[in-house]
Amino acid sequence: MNTRHDMNIWPGLSYNDPIAQRQWLAALGFGEGICVDGDGPGEVIHSEMLWPDGGRVMISSVCKTDPTFVTPTGSGSVYVVVSDPDAVWTRAIDIDATVVREMRDEDYGSRGFSIADPEGNKWSFGTYAG
Repeated sequence: MNTRHDMNIWPGLSYNDPIAQRQWLAALGFGEGICVDGDGPGEVIHSEMLWPDGGRVMISSVCKTDPTFVTPTGSGSVYVVVSDPDAVWTRAIDIDATVVREMRDEDYGSRGFSIADPEGNKWSFGTYAG
């Protein structure tokens, strides 16, 4: 399976400050996808951030008018397949991301690390693509 085109699973995470989260993800290397504003200031009903190696993540406000898909802040964990983990690691350090697991090589052939975003969700980046 070609992971660059495997975009059929999109995790969704809710944030108190989704605009700041989108900026944080952009600093790590995510591309800006659509962003649909809500009724209140800083409210995001739906947005997408695109990973250059393939895949997307949806970011929204916890205060959405439709709470059907709202998740508690800090409850998410996302694994991102990356072709150059060292470059992403450098960007993570540059933005003072909270390190959960240092960069390391795994027995199963992956190289990667884990960080927490400003609202507590865990983001792991590694070369293991299944």
